[in-house]
Amino acid sequence: MTRPRNWLTTALRLMAGIAIAVPAALLLGAPPAAAHPMPHSVVELDVYQASVAARLELPVDDFSRASGIDLSDTTQATLSGKAEAIRTYLGKHIHPATTQGKAWQVSIGSLSLSRTEQTSTGPYRELVAEAVLTPPAGTDVRHFTFDYDVIVHQVITHTALVTIRQDWAAGQIDGEGATQVGTIRVDTRTMTVPALKVDLGDGSAWRGFLAMVKLGGDHILTGTDHLLFLLILLLPAPLAATGRRWDGLVGARSALGRIARITLAFTAGHSVALAVTALGRLDIPDWPVEAFIAASILVGAIHAIRPLFPGKEALVAGVFGLGHGMAFSFVLAEMHLSTGQLVTSLLGFNLGIELVQLLLVCLALPSLLMLARLRIQPTLRLAGALLTGTAAVGWLADRLGLPNPVARAADSAGSHTTPMLAALTVTALAAIAWTLATRQHARPGPTEPAAATCPELESSPS
Repeated sequence: MTRPRNWLTTALRLMAGIAIAVPAALLLGAPPAAAHPMPHSVVELDVYQASVAARLELPVDDFSRASGIDLSDTTQATLSGKAEAIRTYLGKHIHPATTQGKAWQVSIGSLSLSRTEQTSTGPYRELVAEAVLTPPAGTDVRHFTFDYDVIVHQVITHTALVTIRQDWAAGQIDGEGATQVGTIRVDTRTMTVPALKVDLGDGSAWRGFLAMVKLGGDHILTGTDHLLFLLILLLPAPLAATGRRWDGLVGARSALGRIARITLAFTAGHSVALAVTALGRLDIPDWPVEAFIAASILVGAIHAIRPLFPGKEALVAGVFGLGHGMAFSFVLAEMHLSTGQLVTSLLGFNLGIELVQLLLVCLALPSLLMLARLRIQPTLRLAGALLTGTAAVGWLADRLGLPNPVARAADSAGSHTTPMLAALTVTALAAIAWTLATRQHARPGPTEPAAATCPELESSPS
């Protein structure tokens, strides 16, 4: 009688073991939940003098779940039909206020759909909303309470990362290296969403000015097209023009005068256009300006091969400089600064441009003067002009709607500023050393007659 009972007990134990082991094996074999994290929201803030602009990047799936507005099959073309409901929902869940509790005004602007990807999440669709947060008149935009629970109020595992993208008064202007303000999430102890206290410190016009000086220097240093235009005009400055040929040299003093006049004229041209366009807040399409710049570089390259306007390089530099100044103004226009900040920014931005431009001309000057005196000068000049002209043609085609690898390669050259500065410095030092050595070699001894010429200094026809 005991055997059946033992057999039954064993069978029951075996079945229980299987029931426990199989789910355990499945759980152990499954990838951990952390391997597939859900995307978080991103709130990017641009701090202006009297308002704060917010860019909301919201995962579509979580937004649809929290708001009840189904965007799963919505496209950019059909988004307008749900725009009012989206703006109403966002307005109910964004409540900035002063530190004393006075509510700010919230205005929801443009809406768009896009595809993106965050670290470890894989690609997903997101809703991008632009908003303007305006405090009561006379209150501080740098210290406020950000009561925000978009999506988070329903999806308790969701988080919103709040960052500062632009803050002129704090010296943060280039949109890179966003500063994190904080993270908004559900407090699991109280199951509420605490408001984020935003403290941006005390900004100043001086910090904004210095940041603009740096931005101006970076812009001219990485602006391959602006540098090529100036350098290609300076390339034949030490040469004399005979008819339609570069033939012979002008004196060192004349060459220095030409280089100075060309540089000053280009500075005056782009400074005037930058001031007028920026302060007038002129809304100019960018592609005609960029095409004009590409054409100016092409003209300069042709002039370096065969004289087109000998003796009038300064005038041409000033006229073409107007187009380059308009292009510079696009940087300021994107920042949406107040009038006072714009004036300060204009001065700092232009100062940065001029300082770096002066540095580059000073580094290139010895090489330009030395190159003009070498027998291989025509070959080097022709190669430089052809390379510059090729880049200009690529840029011109790109600006006219024909993207091409030449334009992309020319644009990418601006990302290699350190090697460029190093090369200019080395060639400048080499040119100075060569000049001193040849002068020392050509100087007659105490009992030797002076040599009529030095072979290395003889000019050669182009």
